[in-house]
Amino acid sequence: MTMEDTIRIRRQKLVISVTVMLFAGIIYAWTILNAPFKLTGDIDGAQSVINYTQLGLNYTMTVIFFCLGGVFSGAISKQTSTTLRFTLSAILVFSSYFISSLLIVTIPVTGNYIELYLAYGMLGGLGLGMAYNTVISTINLWFPDRRGFCSGLTFMGFGLSLLLLGRLIDIMGRSELIGWRSTYVIVAITLGLVFLTAAIFLKPPPGDAVFPAAKSDGNDQTNDEPRDYSALQMIKRPSFIMILIYAIILMSIGITAISFASDIMTGLGATGSIAVTAVGLYGVFNGAGRLISGFLFDSHGIKKTQLISSAVAILAPVTLISAVSGNSVFLGIIGICICGLTNGFAPITCSVFASGFYGSENFPLNFSILSMAMIPASFAATLAGSIRTSSGGFLTAFIVLAILSVVGFIVNLGIRKP
Repeated sequence: MTMEDTIRIRRQKLVISVTVMLFAGIIYAWTILNAPFKLTGDIDGAQSVINYTQLGLNYTMTVIFFCLGGVFSGAISKQTSTTLRFTLSAILVFSSYFISSLLIVTIPVTGNYIELYLAYGMLGGLGLGMAYNTVISTINLWFPDRRGFCSGLTFMGFGLSLLLLGRLIDIMGRSELIGWRSTYVIVAITLGLVFLTAAIFLKPPPGDAVFPAAKSDGNDQTNDEPRDYSALQMIKRPSFIMILIYAIILMSIGITAISFASDIMTGLGATGSIAVTAVGLYGVFNGAGRLISGFLFDSHGIKKTQLISSAVAILAPVTLISAVSGNSVFLGIIGICICGLTNGFAPITCSVFASGFYGSENFPLNFSILSMAMIPASFAATLAGSIRTSSGGFLTAFIVLAILSVVGFIVNLGIRKP
């Protein structure tokens, strides 16, 4: 295969990858898809949602199994084909949303959420995690010369899912013509078909593929082809611990902001419309952060890009602290946007370090292990909610995040290529 053929074909593969990741990003849509499972009851004479804990636990279960699905996909990547892994993810995800469509009828009556945790949380999380890992590990093989750009564009599709698909799902679910049960069935069929299509068309490059030479940057620690580390060897490296801590901090800032974005804005005096707009802007900047960081990694190398990401990570909670202290809606919107940007840097950081520090041979598993930073980061919102309950506001929570972002900057400075 000539270089011209490789470039032409890999562009097509990249379009497929971004599309698949757009649908895999439906994991973020639980804030919309949980609508038919909300139970209401008369509390002090007012109708109030009384099952936030159960719904929150389902999302936590989904995130945990999403990470485990990625690890499982990475662990079997050498023994299985991308076709098999995509097909398995299609079966799991279809089963997840189809079974959940049936539970829409039973759970409001029984209040038994175990079945939801198993169907939506476990099956859905595993299937989406497998598809996510398979897409990234496959498309990266087509772009050894532009890892950052490839990861950034692919992850942008994942980050924009809530913005692009969330509204459509909400409209269908609330429609009298379609309704939530049919919406879940439509989602199940659509995701199954998208992942099966990926099974047919998204495969690793052939052995005779010729790629362009990577651009050289004297300050980039990933210029030379790195030694291939196994997962166990990677975990033992001090650099792994530092990268993991840094990724957790980036994700914690972003997850906390999106979990309470609407509450933060209304607390500052914003209207409901402005609060919804702020949530949408978070999605835009989350996607943009993935694309921008990918471009920076390719053009400026790891050192400069990590300094930029550290600066953005510090600025995000500081801006929200200023917004809460000054009761400023404008600063609140800016702060939420910067938090989205911060969260967008995290997955690209994991992808670039996994390939640039630990090699391509075991990339699927190594990347999925680094991506498990999502699990501890997912509890940041829970902690922030507890702080808000005890303190009566978000100020203390974002002060804690600001301190963590400074810690992240220090950790970032200590990351060295193994």
